[in-house]
Amino acid sequence: MRKTMKIIAISLVAFFLMAPGLSYAADEEYDAMKGVSNANAMFDMRDGVPAVAAVHMKLIHETYKQLTAMKKNPVFVVVFIGSAVKLISSNRAEFKAEDQQYLKEIEETISKMAKDGVKLEVCLAAVNYFGVDPASIQSEIKHVPNGWISEIGYQAQGYSLVPVY
Repeated sequence: MRKTMKIIAISLVAFFLMAPGLSYAADEEYDAMKGVSNANAMFDMRDGVPAVAAVHMKLIHETYKQLTAMKKNPVFVVVFIGSAVKLISSNRAEFKAEDQQYLKEIEETISKMAKDGVKLEVCLAAVNYFGVDPASIQSEIKHVPNGWISEIGYQAQGYSLVPVY
């Protein structure tokens, strides 16, 4: 029940953010964005539920596009950690039939994000722990030995941490 409610809530947010005809909000509408010229964010992507992760990935990409439209010079990095590493592998045999479409959506969103300049990294420690073949990881995603070290580095450089789990 809780998982279903989470999916419904995220779906509603996604609908309102991505509905045709809705315009992006101007930066004046965000008190938090006053005086901000650069928006650097690192997304700790641990969500391993395909349906929810697909929505999260689209929201991250949409946020990047909104900040670009607001001229906030976004620099985004998505670091895949934990069970989320299974979602970015071409080996999808363990997933249910109803999850396959969400995995395809994640794959497509990652390709679009990479084309737009969003950096993507995957934690090889998690890849090894979950038995994912590193060669099966989507090619746009950089392999790093330890995702936590990447996250520590990005935060030390001033990136905002956005947890996605």
